[in-house]
Amino acid sequence: MTSTDDPQPVVRPGWTGRFYEDLSPGDVYRHPLGRTVGEADNTWFTLLTMNTSQMHFNSQYAAASEFGRPLVVSTLTLAIAVGQSVTDLTQNAFANLGWDDVRMTAPVHAGDTLWSESLVVSRRESGSRPGAGIVTVRTRTLNQHGTEVCTFLRTFYVHKRGAAPLEDIRPEAATPLTAQPPTVRPAPSAG
Repeated sequence: MTSTDDPQPVVRPGWTGRFYEDLSPGDVYRHPLGRTVGEADNTWFTLLTMNTSQMHFNSQYAAASEFGRPLVVSTLTLAIAVGQSVTDLTQNAFANLGWDDVRMTAPVHAGDTLWSESLVVSRRESGSRPGAGIVTVRTRTLNQHGTEVCTFLRTFYVHKRGAAPLEDIRPEAATPLTAQPPTVRPAPSAG
């Protein structure tokens, strides 16, 4: 194969997220990534956040409760739900303004797989930032059985398309990416 037979690389734009203009009231986004919560996730999150409720990390204590086993700490469930929505909603956001009406509607246990979806409730132009808007969404999280385990409203600032802070932030490589791996030169021998 000669170098003229090698296809020339074509840079294809990757997903850059939605902007203010793309988020319209009534739109529903079913976030694509599910997340199975492990026992270690729950333990680490309780340690990181200094949550000392034994209901989250002491199996013997939790066995005596109505749930019969440890609960996943609710703020971890909330954090996963928000994280699942980023790809669709806030890839271009720069500030969360608030979470309202947070409800933990069913227990979550280690081993449960969480899926989230969001409904755009409202949007408005920012009065103080002409390159941004304010969007409110209702997000709900389901477990693997389709049972709702969490729901909340979230309001955030999101850039408009072409916003100056997002322009030219990716660096260019000093050399182009090619299909052929670079030549590896053997290390000089010591002898």
